Amino acid sequence: MKLVLASQNPGKLKELKILLGHLPIELALAPKDFDPEETGDTYLANAEIKAREAARMTGELSVSDDSGIEVEALGWGPGVRSARYCEGSDLDRRHKMLLEMENVPDEKRNARYVCALVLADKDKVIYSTEAYWQGKLIREELGEHGFGYDPIFMPNDCTMTSAQITPEEKNQKSHRAKAFNELAQFLSSKYKSESRI
Repeated sequence: MKLVLASQNPGKLKELKILLGHLPIELALAPKDFDPEETGDTYLANAEIKAREAARMTGELSVSDDSGIEVEALGWGPGVRSARYCEGSDLDRRHKMLLEMENVPDEKRNARYVCALVLADKDKVIYSTEAYWQGKLIREELGEHGFGYDPIFMPNDCTMTSAQITPEEKNQKSHRAKAFNELAQFLSSKYKSESRI
């Protein structure tokens, strides 16, 4: 079985190979001209757009994820607009968020990362899930690992930001890790049931 990752990010493909390496699946990135417009208003809608487009282009099953950060004091935003929270870089987006959160007390700084994952062919969704990583926003940037909002996100299950923990630890705890682990379990059970037929 071949599975296409609806992305051109080799780092994501490497992560997926680690999570699904025990299954008899050939993994590949989407074609070079893969660039669907993410017009959905939910993470699952955007993940479905990407997964079905990659499946349409390749004729293979495809998997895609869409993720973002949600902050309670910002009305659980920016959500699906996390990557478009403001013009510029990840640093610019973090600075804007810290500025908007400047007067918010520590007990009101709850936040969570969200990852939606979709497995699809060109016609339909075969499996989907949504996973969360709960935490808080801190008041300054800490850490050199990760990307996005990681330097200002302190997970509840850590004593450091998600930019301070090692990539290996992040890949065991994060919202993306949880979602892809659920996919691995789904595919494992699917293979077991098919092998009994």
